[in-house]
Formats: sequence, structure tokens, C-alpha cells
Amino acid sequence: MTDLNALPLDTEVLLAGLKPWIECESPTFDPAAVNRMMDLAAAETAAAGATITRLPGPMGLGDCVLGDFPHPRRGEPGILVMSHLDTVHPVGTLEKLPFRREGSRCYGPGILDMKGGAYAGLQAIVALAKAGVETKLPVSVLYTSDEEIGSPGTRDIILEQARRHRFVLVPEPGQPADNVVTGRYAIARFNLLAEGRPSHAGAKLKDGRSAISMMARQLLAIEAMTDEDCTFSVGVIQGGQWVNCVPTSCRAEALSMAKRQADLDRGVERMLVLTNRDTDSTGFTVSRGVTRPVWEPDDATMKLYGVAREVAAEIGWELGHASAGGGSDANFTGAAGIPSLDGLGVLGAGYHTLGEYIEVDSLPRRIRLMAGLLARLSA
Repeated sequence: MTDLNALPLDTEVLLAGLKPWIECESPTFDPAAVNRMMDLAAAETAAAGATITRLPGPMGLGDCVLGDFPHPRRGEPGILVMSHLDTVHPVGTLEKLPFRREGSRCYGPGILDMKGGAYAGLQAIVALAKAGVETKLPVSVLYTSDEEIGSPGTRDIILEQARRHRFVLVPEPGQPADNVVTGRYAIARFNLLAEGRPSHAGAKLKDGRSAISMMARQLLAIEAMTDEDCTFSVGVIQGGQWVNCVPTSCRAEALSMAKRQADLDRGVERMLVLTNRDTDSTGFTVSRGVTRPVWEPDDATMKLYGVAREVAAEIGWELGHASAGGGSDANFTGAAGIPSLDGLGVLGAGYHTLGEYIEVDSLPRRIRLMAGLLARLSA
């Protein structure tokens, strides 16, 4: 096996290559923007030697891109490097959070979650090719378009592609202390609807029943259900249209997370019983949205982690692991029993905020880690 520390990785060149990925803004709900990012990733993956397959996205969402690299055993089960290229940042965020390096940090929308990791995964493949190293197993990459909203449209694509492979590597952000992820908590999303009764807010206020007031009371009750086993939070709310009208509709979205599936299942039950309808058709309705199953590490995942730990030791650090919250597409592959290793991407902080950054020195280090895994994994 090649000396991983000798792989030709120039940090400044890597950052210059990452810049176009960050400056191609790609919020999930803007399919045209996401597809521009997919065009860029597809072009660079093709330039690295892959055969590209464009997978049309579901209604209202961007496409996915599959890249299969040349290999004597191409078509056999191999390694899938799986990343999402959608972000939570709307187009225009670059004005407030431009791509820039400041000392040991590099900033930009989506740079940590997870374009930096997606780019690093591709560069690991490129670095091995430049070093003349052929992997033991065929390698493919999959870029998806809707992870930030729970992957409702791409879950089937993810599982279909993952089941064709022996291993799944997910370069989501690395964990504190330079660790990786071997399990993910269970996550459920809920759609909330409050329906009130209209009236003129100035002349006939008492005749109405405010959907916003109804929702506000429920939101406080929902977030108060949080305990050590299961959390509840509300992140989206929309209601009303005219300030002089008692609002008849208010919508919101809630998120629940638990370390164990049984705890999440109990949380789901607690949410669904909040549905209450009055005889006058006013009331509150909770419907279940996208759910990510809990991913608990099995022997195959821990064996995969063991290989990563050996690779990290060769590079120069002790690689730890843990289960993590936040959710990722590894929830699906890991829960399906496919050996998966997550959190292989770059280190940093502030994702989903205007202070999102990566630690620059983690970029070449994590590329070496993934390159070592790709080179070492075998049937």
C-alpha cells in the first residue's frame, strides 16, 4: 500500500478547487440551483474518469448524480461514497458568508455540511489515481439532492445504489476530537396544522378563534415534552395573511430525535395524540412526516471502523468513534445492514449558520483517511 502521507495533496490547490463548489449555491428547495451544483460535480467527477449517470429528481427537487469509476471488477459489489450537495442556505447567502480563508479556517455556505466532505471524497479517488494505486474493489460516488429535508425523494435511490455495494462511506462532517460516526439517532418530522375561525380583528375580535394563538400554545407544549430520552423542537411556522383578520390557518414543522428507536416511537405517539378537532371544524392536527430510523452499529460496521482506525494510525492519529445526532443518509444504509461509516468528512463548526467553516488542515488529512480506506477495503 502506498504511503498515505506521501500522496500529492497541496492544501492551497485543494482550497482553490473547493471554492467553485461553495460558490455554486444549492438550497434544497431550489431545484434549478441544486442542478447547477450537480452539473459542476458531474463534470469534475467525469474529468476524474467516472462514467456519469444522471438520476432525475422527484417532483420539486433536484437531480442526483451517480459516478462509476473504471475498475477490472466494475459491476461487482464495491464501495459507494455517498454525499449530498443540497444545503440549508438560500441563494444570496454568499453576500453575508463569502468563501474566504481566515487563518486556519475557511468559510462558506455549505462548506462543512457537506460540500467540503463531498469534495474531499472525490479528491481521495483522484489522489489514488495520480499515485497509480488501484483499489481492490470498484468505487462509485452518489451525490443526492434532498438530505437537508430528510431525503424524502431520494431514499429509494440511496438504498437501491447502496445495496449494490459492500461498503458505504459518508463524508458528513467529522466529529470533535477528529473522530468518525458509527451510528445515528432516530429522527421524526411532523407537520402541524392549526385551523381557527375567521372574524374582523377590529370590529368582531371575540367572534373569531385565532389559529396563530392555538399554534403558539401547542408549540410551547410540544417543546416542553423534551426529556433526556427524546427531544422536540419547532423550526418552521407560517400563519395569517392580514393583520386585521383573525387568522384561520397556521402551519408549522416539528422535529423529534432519540438515541433509541423505542424512545422515538413513544415520542411519535405523544405527538400524534395532540390532534384534536372541535365540532365547529376548528382544531389542531399533527401528521407524521419523514422519519429516519435509528442506526446502531453492528459487527460489520465496527469492522469497517477498525480498518479506518488502522489507516488513521498510519497517517498519525488515534481515530475514535461514536453515535451521533443530526441524522444523515447513513441512517438508511446502516439500518438496512449495509456496513457504513459516517463522519468521514472535514472538521469545523457552525454548520447551518452564517459562521459555517472548516478547519483547513483537516481537508488533506481526511482525504488521506478516505484514500486509505478506499485502497485497503476488500471483499
